[in-house]
Amino acid sequence: MALWDRIKESASTMQTQLVAKKNDLKSGAFRDASMAMCALVAAADGTIDPAERQRVAQLIATNEVLQNFPADDLRRRFEENLNKLTADFAFGKVSVLQEIAKAKKKPAEARAVIQIGIVIGGADGDFDKTEQAVVREACFTLDLPPHEFDL
Repeated sequence: MALWDRIKESASTMQTQLVAKKNDLKSGAFRDASMAMCALVAAADGTIDPAERQRVAQLIATNEVLQNFPADDLRRRFEENLNKLTADFAFGKVSVLQEIAKAKKKPAEARAVIQIGIVIGGADGDFDKTEQAVVREACFTLDLPPHEFDL
């Protein structure tokens, strides 16, 4: 199977698993950690262009699992995290990883945050090395083994 197909299949599988758990993913910690993860993946290469920002914002707005939360609230949290990362990536990353760590107490939420990172990273069909690296780092933040997610 081509790498492109594996990425699409993995993102699709992750999304299916997320939808199955939708009713369990309603906490503020999950919301905050998810938006931090989306921003981290979007800015993984240290920059984010307007088209990428718009694409990720659109994915957030249309993701079935994230519809548990008001879209305006999600967008605001996503933008706040992005602003931290674009102002100073290294310092912003520390703050964003702290947001991601909020999901650590509930293993199902922690896994769902990682899955959202993979869905966002694979949405353009290219879950590249920098995106994989930040999702792997988030795994360590959440005390989850990266190999569980093929990272």
